[in-house]
Amino acid sequence: MGDRLTPEIGAAMTRRQFFRRSTAGIAIGIPALATLLTADGFGADNPTDTKTGGLAGLPHFPPKAKRVIFLHQSGAPSQMELFDYKPNLVKLQGTELPDSVRQGQRITGMTSGQSSFPVAPSIFEFSQCGKSGTWISELLPHHMKIVDDITIIKSIYSEAINHDPAITFLQTGFQQPGRPSMGSWVSYGLGSENQNLPAFVVLISQANALNPDQPLFSRLWGSGFLPSRYQGVKFRASGDPVLYLSNPPGVPITTRRRMLDGIAKLNRLLAEKYADPEIDTRVAQYEMAYRMQTSVPDLMDLSKEPESTFALYGPDSRKPGTYAANCLLARRLAERGVRFIQLYHRGWDQHNDLPRDIALQSKGVDEPSAGLVRDLKQRGMLDDTLVVWAGEFGRTVYCQGKLTGTNYGRDHHPRCYSIWMAGGGIQRGLSIGKTDDYCYNILEDPVHTHDLQATILHCLGIDHKKLTYKFQGRYFRLTDVGGFVVKKALA
Repeated sequence: MGDRLTPEIGAAMTRRQFFRRSTAGIAIGIPALATLLTADGFGADNPTDTKTGGLAGLPHFPPKAKRVIFLHQSGAPSQMELFDYKPNLVKLQGTELPDSVRQGQRITGMTSGQSSFPVAPSIFEFSQCGKSGTWISELLPHHMKIVDDITIIKSIYSEAINHDPAITFLQTGFQQPGRPSMGSWVSYGLGSENQNLPAFVVLISQANALNPDQPLFSRLWGSGFLPSRYQGVKFRASGDPVLYLSNPPGVPITTRRRMLDGIAKLNRLLAEKYADPEIDTRVAQYEMAYRMQTSVPDLMDLSKEPESTFALYGPDSRKPGTYAANCLLARRLAERGVRFIQLYHRGWDQHNDLPRDIALQSKGVDEPSAGLVRDLKQRGMLDDTLVVWAGEFGRTVYCQGKLTGTNYGRDHHPRCYSIWMAGGGIQRGLSIGKTDDYCYNILEDPVHTHDLQATILHCLGIDHKKLTYKFQGRYFRLTDVGGFVVKKALA
């Protein structure tokens, strides 16, 4: 009677748990069926590498990158103001966007009611920089110094036209919530190089812009249907980086150790009874928190960083929680073997007063982003660290609201936008893709969101089609049923 399933336990059990509990009894009467159920994957986890905690057999081929730093510019930076130079638009200022260019493509409800769609050229100057002669906006003077170390892709596109589905799509490969994040897929596949820090760390910075309030949901770094040990761990800017990491007042480390040992024994009893993988995850996370009591204070202590380092990232790098400080922290996490480091920086959603807002926003990210690349390069880490700078979509060439000679706004535009990549496995000083004269449609080398994800995994030595997880009878992957590696971008 003690092992009977109560309605509560039965409802909460996963399919895998049910078959684990049932195969012993099934084997008595129908051994072949029990074997089949276990071999099918319901009764056995994918084999893991005991050293890293990732999957056995990964990477699939020699990787160029050991880790990823993803600088997510939340809110969608305008490609026309930063990377995609369109000087001919000046002659078209105020003219109507031709129907032949728009081609009946859907637009958001924020501009669909406009009676006119006047072309708004950028008011900012561009210059050709570096040996590559790459065009860069005056808004990014520090990027001008790293153009020969990065590859700019001007032909990224997405199906999502609003922020939440677009960010979810970029981070998880699916527009609807519930799928594992990119960092979770990477930590699931490759595990960790440092057992004293999480494999996947998330940092969120407050923007300097005037519109920093776009929400970011924790599901963006969640593990979805993967075991929860693969979810991102968010580090806070003040107090304990991770809640409850420090011992409460009056509780010595020896007491905490005894408490964890006692909890582990209880959890092992539950694990033997219910075969729930989340119980093992709980034990592992308790132990990780214990080890982080030593590793995290060392990570967060910037006192040994030389003045030259702070000079690379800019004056804000001394202020916890800023984008600059998080870029510096990302380098320190990368040094310590963290596999996937995700930065989120809000403030790019500039529907109105774009010239004023994008100038302020760019100033806050230009020096730290470039400083990160330069810092990694001078330490010899850029060759095996992949850095990605990207938003979720771009902005429209036509003006949202009233167009004047000095002011305009731009709506969401998923048909084309610009990102850059640098480091492990990526060519340097290259521009990929071409958009039309209106920066509205892609003319050459289209790169879908799934293509970007496939390329990131490729740099890590992962075949995106083979990194799968069986859930509810289907094998899922980050790139869903699409994705092609952008071979032009590869070194």
